[in-house]
Amino acid sequence: MLRFNQKRYIFVLRTEKTRNSMSKKTKQKLAEQDATREAIESAIGKTEMYIKDNGKILLAALAAVIAVVGIFFGYKYLYAQPRENNAADMLYVAEQWFARGEYELALNGDGNNPGFLDVIRRYGSTASGNIANHYAGICYIYLFDMSGAAQYLKAYKPVRGIPGGIINAQNIGLQGDIFSEQGDLEKAAAKYMEAVKLSSNGLTAPYYLKKAGITYMLAGKNDAAVAAFQAILYDYPSSVEAEDADKFIGAAQQN
Repeated sequence: MLRFNQKRYIFVLRTEKTRNSMSKKTKQKLAEQDATREAIESAIGKTEMYIKDNGKILLAALAAVIAVVGIFFGYKYLYAQPRENNAADMLYVAEQWFARGEYELALNGDGNNPGFLDVIRRYGSTASGNIANHYAGICYIYLFDMSGAAQYLKAYKPVRGIPGGIINAQNIGLQGDIFSEQGDLEKAAAKYMEAVKLSSNGLTAPYYLKKAGITYMLAGKNDAAVAAFQAILYDYPSSVEAEDADKFIGAAQQN
């Protein structure tokens, strides 16, 4: 006669319950995997059908993207870069005349070698063509053609970077000089103050502040003149212009 073993019975019940539970989880997991596989197969089928139905459109779009990328790199390396190199070579020759003070040659060349105006005409859209505008404006100032100077200085487009910032400020300051030469002192002073804002150093900023202050004095705007000279003392106390700023402040206050 078999004895009833309660502990063994409970163990068997638990084992059976666990097996049934695992079986349910396994079945559920298999069902989920089947559903996922069916969804993937359905998606692949739809994608294949979409490609089949729209193959020409997709190929055309891909070709368009490739064409745009090709045009960009082709423009940069086969067109833009060679033009920039040619412009830089031409600019270099004109710069040599400019450095020697031969401004007429620097502007127009000598028939064999180009001048700044040639660079502008042929490569005006390049970086070298842009700086040639600035050079040409200065040449015209030295040749006492203020109309030509104003035209080319204004055509120059500001550039980034520290050296570029100095040129940007000089360009605006020269435009101020032209207004001053023409007797329009208020516009001249405004340009000098604009040059101050473009100056990111302690050399050109006090220089243009002093020019602005003197021009304001000549225009009878003594309060603005005092403010310009005081800005030199407060913001650039170690500059050369600060040495006589007090003298100019006194002169402006007495007017």
